[in-house]
Formats: sequence, structure tokens, C-alpha cells
Amino acid sequence: MEDGQRTQGSRRYVPPGRSFGPQQLDFPPVRNGIDYLASVVEHLDEAVSDVSARDLKYAVLHLQAAAEVLLKARLLREHWSLVFKDPGRASRESYEKADFESCGTSAALERLRDIAGIRFDGKEIQALSALAADRNALQHYGLTHNAAAVEARAGRVLDFLMRFLDKELLPLLSGSEREVATRDMAPVVEGVKNISSYVQRRSNRLRGELKGMEKSTIQCPECEQMTLVVAPGGGLCHFCGESWPSGYELANDYWLNNSATWGRPCPQCDDRTLTEGVIFADRAEADDALYCFTCTARYTSRELIPCAGCSRSWPIEAVVEGVDAPLCPDCYEQTEPEDVA
Repeated sequence: MEDGQRTQGSRRYVPPGRSFGPQQLDFPPVRNGIDYLASVVEHLDEAVSDVSARDLKYAVLHLQAAAEVLLKARLLREHWSLVFKDPGRASRESYEKADFESCGTSAALERLRDIAGIRFDGKEIQALSALAADRNALQHYGLTHNAAAVEARAGRVLDFLMRFLDKELLPLLSGSEREVATRDMAPVVEGVKNISSYVQRRSNRLRGELKGMEKSTIQCPECEQMTLVVAPGGGLCHFCGESWPSGYELANDYWLNNSATWGRPCPQCDDRTLTEGVIFADRAEADDALYCFTCTARYTSRELIPCAGCSRSWPIEAVVEGVDAPLCPDCYEQTEPEDVA
């Protein structure tokens, strides 16, 4: 499988480009953190099998590990000494030998906030603290708790880490490091769509972030969430991160996934990307919206009328009155005066 492999009937995950055979360990910080996330997705992916108590246990352990590694990977972008528990006693020799005590999650968050200027809200910090408590109980004492509650907390942290990677870490990478990270993230991005706690948490947050943008928000043809914000000539999904560079490609993908009718020329821009059946967040019950994925013109079926000359859809107020049949302005100009007397 191009985006990762699993053995038949198991959850074993193999990142892209790696074989099942033995090989040398090669996990620099960012890749290490993403690999932990891959394991989390493997254990919580409901499309593979039901999530067992054991799956949830290892998801929590590896999610906490991912949080620690990725937060410290971002600290390293500021300075290597910041990952030491006591930066004042840091030495380059100890760092290169990995022979030192590193800072904890709380300290990493404080340093990222105070030194790197990254903002965290209280709920994100609470979620990370709760996950750390769950991890410590599982690791050292054994945890007896409602599985649904533990999974919900894991979903909150998973949402945070995916956003942290996307906004604060991946943009700082370049060259082969960026290529490897993008490749390794592909199956993670795909797998999180099957984790109900993650989907619910992310959807709830995005509803707040996209408030006021309902008139330009439609269902994404990739992840099927109502989180795709359209713009002239394309759009960006705020849930899965998929983007479209042209209105034509987005119209085609929307048609393939939603059985919409498209290909009509738009009365405003003339491009054949006017699509019928586009459902917007501000009118989720309507199925008669016509939307142009090129210029963002939006109509209802009651606002358009077909031209008797060219069959193109036109706004009712734009057709010429006083003739036997409605004509668009272009067809009317080509008609002899006696023909419309």
C-alpha cells in the first residue's frame, strides 16, 4: 500500500517507504513524533476494527509520547539548549550524546509560549495535562476509567497536535526533511478521519472558527465535513487541509462525490463551473443552490431561467422582456428587430 501497510487482520502500520524487514533505527525528532502519531491512528482507527481497551491503552501512551517529542522538536527550532530541564547547565556535548534530562511537557509549553511566542488556550493545556495523568496512571499504576472519556480526551490532544504540526512545525521544515514529513503524515491525515472522538472534537472547534463564514462553507468532497471554505477559483478545507487550485477541479470533485449537476456556463463569468445542488452551511436544508466554483456567483433555481436561444441559465432580471420567449442579452443583440416585435 502506498500510504502505509497493515498485515492482514492486524493493526500493524508500516510508514511509506519502509519495508517489514529489520533495518537501522532512524527517527529524528519530527519523524519520531509523526511515527508515534501513526501508531495512535493505527490503534484508534475504527475502520480497521473495533477499538479495544488495549488499543486505547497504547493510543494514550503513544499520544503522550508524540506530544512530548513534537513540542520539544519545535523548541529545538529556537535553540537546542531549551530542551534541557535546566537550560543554564546545558552543554553541546551532552546534547549530541543525548545524555541529559529533558524538560517536561509543562515546561515545553511555557518556553514555547514565552520564547517562541506560540499561543495556547487553556483548554489545550488542560487536555495535555489530563493526557499526561492518564499516561502516568497507565504506565505506573494501572488505569481504571471510562474508556469513552479517555478516548474523548485523547481526541482533544490529537486535534491539538495535528493543528500544531500544520501551523507551527511543518512550515519550518525544508528540503528532504519536509518531503519525508509530508510523506509520513499522509496516512495519518487519512486515518484520523475514522476516529470518532477526533472528528467530533475537531468539528466542534471548527464550527467556532468558521462562524460568520457559513455563506461560503460547503461540504468537502474529500473528508465529507462541512468545512470547505470556497473562494474565487478554488477552496480550502479546514478539516482535512485539502485545497483546490482551480474552480474546474473543485467542481469536478464536488460532482463526483455529491452527484451534483455541473458544466453549465456561468452567467457572470462564462466558465463552465456553474454547479447545481451545492449545499452551503447557511442553508444546509437546501439542495437547489447553483454555485460557480470560478467566480463564486451563487443562485437558487428560482432566480435563474433558461434562455430560449442558447439554453444558458440567466438571472430572471437579466433576460429581455417583451419577446415571445425569454432571451439572454447576448441572444437578444443577435436577433433582428422584426423578430422580437
